Amino acid sequence: MLSNDSSLQSLTYGPTDGTADWCLVALHGWGANAADLVGLAPYLEIANFSMVFPDAPWPHLQAPGGRMWYSFPSGYDFRRPHDFADQADLHTSREQLKVWLCNLPKTTKIPLERTILAGFSQGGAMALDVGSQLPLAGQIILSGYLHSEAQAPVSPRPVMMVHGTFDPVVPIAKAHQANAALTALGQPVTWQELAMGHEIPPQVMGLIAGFCEDLRQAKGNTLTKPLG
Repeated sequence: MLSNDSSLQSLTYGPTDGTADWCLVALHGWGANAADLVGLAPYLEIANFSMVFPDAPWPHLQAPGGRMWYSFPSGYDFRRPHDFADQADLHTSREQLKVWLCNLPKTTKIPLERTILAGFSQGGAMALDVGSQLPLAGQIILSGYLHSEAQAPVSPRPVMMVHGTFDPVVPIAKAHQANAALTALGQPVTWQELAMGHEIPPQVMGLIAGFCEDLRQAKGNTLTKPLG
């Protein structure tokens, strides 16, 4: 199902009859789009979850049909410092994503306290950034990094970080830095370092499903009921 809310289009997967009591939102990476991630949804096999996949606001100039949350400098390889915080496109994406997430419970009927925000690569950076500002149930960061200084979350939540030892795109050192920054802020981080590249293989799908199910079982009876 395709929806357009607060300037962000999105694709959804999962129950539409009101039986879902949890929500998983996943943000795609640079040059990809929502369709790339929604294709993985059937392989997660998580019950009682509605899954939502938004498109980033900006078209990617080199990838037909691709989107981006913000641009990278020409030739950027993550190995030199760059102040992304001053980029206007990041400011716009941050605000649009935050508004979209705040409005999402009106559509899903599931509060943010039962919503897990995931992101891959640049989407992981967005999940770390905007996610800290919202009362989410948890966060999943796949091959991600921090594009700005880590902020203390507005509410306690677990974070799972998964990164490939041989990632040729986002060096694993960037993920180690993010892990250390979150830990310093008191966020509980589950760190998963796998012998892989910049990808989401079946093993990672299993980790995502396990994280979601464990969180739902642990907190499902203590959080507010789905919105009705």
